[in-house]
Amino acid sequence: MDKNTLRKKVRNQLSKLTKGQYEQKSKKIAETLFELAEWKQAKWIGITISIFPEVNTYPIIEKAWELGKGVAAVKCVPKTKGLEFYQIRDFSQIGKGFYGLYEPIVEQTVKIDTKDIDLLIVPGVAFTTEGKRLGVGGGYYDRLLPTFSGTTVALAFCEQLLDDLPMDSHDQYIQKIIGEGITYHCV
Repeated sequence: MDKNTLRKKVRNQLSKLTKGQYEQKSKKIAETLFELAEWKQAKWIGITISIFPEVNTYPIIEKAWELGKGVAAVKCVPKTKGLEFYQIRDFSQIGKGFYGLYEPIVEQTVKIDTKDIDLLIVPGVAFTTEGKRLGVGGGYYDRLLPTFSGTTVALAFCEQLLDDLPMDSHDQYIQKIIGEGITYHCV
């Protein structure tokens, strides 16, 4: 199955989640993440602002703030097909940006160097327990990850975990996949 067909199939599965299922599954994944040593030790967390049906990252961001961690929210830079990170201290510092994604408002935030991020939560449409990742198709994270030195994790509902995914030479693996009550140590 090609990547676009897989994306449609997984998104269709996720669209069937009820609000209650979505919230319960997201909570279980967040609780699993909070048990990770890398989460506990991280001073800076790199993260996306989720949009349904992605795993809900709002409670994760709130927990990071509560624990005194720095939260570096991602911003897409279409001109370079790159990613930048900005510290957010409040949800009022985000707005709709590229592709309708919620991103930090640059004028209200401070840019954070990726080398300062200890734990990067990488989004994706689908994953394998070996760390293969199927993104949305822009290659933004695949360009960032080869130079990233911290720990990479992905948050995945069971509907997003597949037996295998097609990988191109530029596709990057994720180090850990955080599922519903389980952590997969990949690479």
